[in-house]
Amino acid sequence: MGAAKSAVAVVSWSFWKSRFNLDPQILGKRFTLQNVPVTVIGVAPREFFGLEIWSRPEVWVPTGLEPVIDHSGRPIFGAPLALIGRLKPAVSIGQARAEMSVLFQFALDEMSKGNKNPLIRKIKLDIVPAGAGLAFLRDQFTQPLLVLMALVGLLLLIACTSIATLLLARGAAREHEMALRISLGAGKMRLLRQVMTESLLLSGAGSLLGILVAYFGAHSLVRILLSGRPIVGLPPHFTFEVQPDAHVLLFTLGAAFVTGVLFGLIPALRAVATAPASMLQVAVRPTQTRATRFFGKSLVAAQVALSVVVLSLAGVFTRHLSDLRNQLGFERDHLLLVSLDTAHSGYSAERLSLLYQELLGRLDALPGVRSATIGSPTPISGAGASSFVDVEGFQQKPEDRRYVAISWIAPKYFQTLGTPLLAGRDFTFQDEGGPRVAIINQAMARYYFADSNPIGKHFTIEKDWKNVGGPDKPYEIVGVVGDAKYDDAHGTPPRTIYMPAFGDGRLFASDFILRTSIPPDAVAGEVRRSIAEILKGVEVRHITTMSEQVDAAIVPERLIAMLSGSFGTLGLILAAIGLYGLLAYTAARRTKEIGVRMALGATRAVVTWMVLRDALLMVLAGLVVGIPVALWSRKFAGSLIEGLPASSALPISVAALGVIAVALLASYIPARRATKVDPMEALRYE
Repeated sequence: MGAAKSAVAVVSWSFWKSRFNLDPQILGKRFTLQNVPVTVIGVAPREFFGLEIWSRPEVWVPTGLEPVIDHSGRPIFGAPLALIGRLKPAVSIGQARAEMSVLFQFALDEMSKGNKNPLIRKIKLDIVPAGAGLAFLRDQFTQPLLVLMALVGLLLLIACTSIATLLLARGAAREHEMALRISLGAGKMRLLRQVMTESLLLSGAGSLLGILVAYFGAHSLVRILLSGRPIVGLPPHFTFEVQPDAHVLLFTLGAAFVTGVLFGLIPALRAVATAPASMLQVAVRPTQTRATRFFGKSLVAAQVALSVVVLSLAGVFTRHLSDLRNQLGFERDHLLLVSLDTAHSGYSAERLSLLYQELLGRLDALPGVRSATIGSPTPISGAGASSFVDVEGFQQKPEDRRYVAISWIAPKYFQTLGTPLLAGRDFTFQDEGGPRVAIINQAMARYYFADSNPIGKHFTIEKDWKNVGGPDKPYEIVGVVGDAKYDDAHGTPPRTIYMPAFGDGRLFASDFILRTSIPPDAVAGEVRRSIAEILKGVEVRHITTMSEQVDAAIVPERLIAMLSGSFGTLGLILAAIGLYGLLAYTAARRTKEIGVRMALGATRAVVTWMVLRDALLMVLAGLVVGIPVALWSRKFAGSLIEGLPASSALPISVAALGVIAVALLASYIPARRATKVDPMEALRYE
């Protein structure tokens, strides 16, 4: 009781307000924390919410209270501890990391003395800034968000160049108007302010619309992020606070002002920087300078180049997502997963095992069900059990030892999931009560047996890394199956051992897997009824499909693929608008030329090709610049996101062909309009 009597705590400002009504005499007050009386010795500042961004503690206690337990015998404080320190002045994070790494080696030496686990030496110490709080979610999503921010920047450049192209064409069309205003006494600075004001109003209106879209889009992104499987370490009802705030508003307005000035300035200068007399002649002889034509075509080429970059990255991310979904080693479609909670069922182990076998037969016979099995853990649901193994006839260096994944499965597991059986046989219910048998995957067979046949060989599993109680009984290998990612969709399949779910009168798995010939959700109701009839008192924890479970494990990849695909499509549309606007303006300015050509015998096909040729030249110029940039950007994205298919030329090829096709489509309307010019009417207008 001595430790309990001396227990002290610092409380948060909100706790002080809700529990003690901001009592100024709070210091020395006592309250009970999980059956332990504690004394308040301080109140945290109102703006301090702790170091973990996903939680807001209301009470802080010394680490010395860790051994204190309540009446249930459970520690009241079981969270892992983090070392936090303040650096001395002029000491950098790198210096602290180097010094702490040396000191940590001494700690590893002490930990390794009584520990046989070779992975102890693999533990690394890292030091990170804590000024913005501690958040492993930040580490998980930082790289994908950096890539998305780069894509947003490219999309902004495409939009700005497209608007600049349209403003340039609009300014050229207003040259006569501006010349007339100057002739009537208007100053050029006044006209410049007018044109720049129009440009800034346009960008400001777009930014306000963007903020509105961001407000609703942020909530959609949060729903996608939270659609993944539960993240270890987060509270059950954790929510992201991502609504636009004052910082987002100021950043958006600043970006709108800068882009409005930068991309509206040159068209504005071009619209007013002309002599009135020469511009008043435009009504009689429309002209277009070489510099104006070159600048407009350069903007379109820039849009094409940026569109190729964005589209190729979108293709890479989409290909990466497809690989994660389809290169799993099993067929994810038409699979229903049913998880049961048998903790409070009241059945004995032997009785529960028999009922599970009865239920398995019932589910296998349901209409629409092709096969049913049991497995734990279910594929792509997170890490399961693992242990060290000792394989017959294999000598392994202590530093090369690695954990081997372990799964418990019922007969027809591999048939149900679509994982090929390469050698040996599957489990049967007759294996229960007989010699211990196991099935291994290809990765384990390659490592331990190389080119020899593993069937009939034996291995043992250590009960724990300290080898307490001696090695377990040997298992005989009766089958080898293909590699499959039953743990995580990323990386390579680990060495895996599969053991019978039914053994020694016990059940080692509680999740059913059904392969259906109809949509999996269509049999969910009948599955629930069968469970209720056979396993009375057993609760259904959840029912989902394998496709949903896979998607829940690759939320960042789904988010990047979806947003990059949307950005690529939008960028391509903006580039098409810019190209259409420039060609339409150019064709209109060349009305006399087209009329003369047609009067001299030029056919519509010749005129059409003349317009399309200009478009193709701009597109090819953009491709010459865009393809090398796309290659570099793909390598850069690959350095941030592991597993991207950075060597394939298909995404860039598809992006280039897509840009060419859209450019031709955008050029068709101006080209067709040019062919309808009446030669006599054009010459009469001239």
